[in-house]
Amino acid sequence: MNRRNFLRTTAIGAAMAVTPLSFSALGQATRNTVKSGRMRLTFEPYELKLKHAFNLARNQRTSTPGVQVRIDLDGITGYGEASMPPYLGENVESVTGFLSQVDLTQFADPFRVKDIHEYLESIAPNNRAAKASVDIALHDLLGKIMNQPWYKIWGLNPDKAPDTSYTISYNADPDEMNAEIEETAPFKIVKVKMGVGHDKELVRALRAVSAVPICVDANQGWTSKEHALEMCNWLAEQNCRFVEQPMPKEMIDETAWLRERSPLPIIADEFLQRLPDVRKAAGAYDGINIKLMKSTGLHEAHQMAELARALGMKVMLGCMTETSCAVTAAAQLSPMVDWADLDGNLLIANDIFDGTKIVDGKVTIPSDRPGIGVIPLKA
Repeated sequence: MNRRNFLRTTAIGAAMAVTPLSFSALGQATRNTVKSGRMRLTFEPYELKLKHAFNLARNQRTSTPGVQVRIDLDGITGYGEASMPPYLGENVESVTGFLSQVDLTQFADPFRVKDIHEYLESIAPNNRAAKASVDIALHDLLGKIMNQPWYKIWGLNPDKAPDTSYTISYNADPDEMNAEIEETAPFKIVKVKMGVGHDKELVRALRAVSAVPICVDANQGWTSKEHALEMCNWLAEQNCRFVEQPMPKEMIDETAWLRERSPLPIIADEFLQRLPDVRKAAGAYDGINIKLMKSTGLHEAHQMAELARALGMKVMLGCMTETSCAVTAAAQLSPMVDWADLDGNLLIANDIFDGTKIVDGKVTIPSDRPGIGVIPLKA
C-alpha cells in the first residue's frame, strides 16, 4: 500500500482509541500517556542493567537510566528509546518532562519529519535523548507504513555495514576484567575505554590473549597534549586503529596540535553533539562519532554523516548503553560509515527487543523487517 492510499484509508482525522501501553518487561515502572488525535505518544522509564561495571575517565556506573517510547497510529506502532548516561545532562525526569509536552495532534501527515523536528526544537532546547526517542519511534512508524527498512529507503547496501567493536574497560577485580576480555573473542575489533590511570595495563592484559585490532576511547581523560601524543605513539605499536576524544572537549587547540603529530586518526566524541558541530570538528579532528542520543535521532544523524563525508572526514557510528531498539535504529545507517561501535545492547542484561545481530563480528541489519527492524520481546 502506498503512502497516499494509506493516509486515505486510515481515516486519519478521527480520534484514535486509547489502549494501554504494553512493554511487558517493564515491571512496575510508572506509566505515562500523551493523547493525540492522530498519533498517540506513550512512554515509560526503563533502567538498563549493565553486565559489567563501566569504569570511565570521569565516572563509574552499573546501570543507565532510560525511557521507552511508542508512537501508535491506527494499529501501527513505532518504537523509540532515550538512554541517558550521566555526561549527557539528561535524566528520567527531564526526558519524561519533555515528552509530556509533546502533542502530535497538529500533524495530520506523519511523513512531515522536518516539521515535526522543528516542533520538537520549539518545545525546549537541548533534551537531545528525549528528542531522539520521538525521532526513532517516528522513523519506525514511517518505515512500517511504507513496509520498508530504513537502509532501503536511504538507498544503502547492507553488505557495506562494517564490523562493530566490542567495549571493555579497566576493572580492579582481575576475574571481572578477564571475564570482559573473554567476551571479546567473537569480535574482530575491541574498543578499550581509557583515561582511568591503568590504560597500558588493560591493553597488555588483552594482548596476553589476543592480537585483535583495537580502538581507544579516552573519554576526555588525557589532560596533557604531550601525554596524549605519547599514548598515541604507543597505541600505534599495539595495532590500534584510532583514538576517540583523547582530551577534554574544551582543549580544541591542543587537540589540533595532537592531530598534526599523531600516527593515529583522532575522532571527536564528546566534542560533537549535533549537525553544526561537524564543521567545528573539521579543524581539530580527523573524524566524528555520531550517536543518536546526541544527534536527536536518525533524521539529523543522516545529515551529519553526509556533511562529514563532504568535508573529507572519517565517520564512526556509536551508541550509548541501549536496548536493541536504538542500536538497531543506528544500524540502519551503518553502511554509510567507516567504523561502528554498536554493542550497547550486548552490554546490558535486560534487553527487551530483538533486532540487529552481530555475525562474525559484522553488523547485520534485519533485512525482512520494516522500519528500524525491531520486535518487542515477551517477558
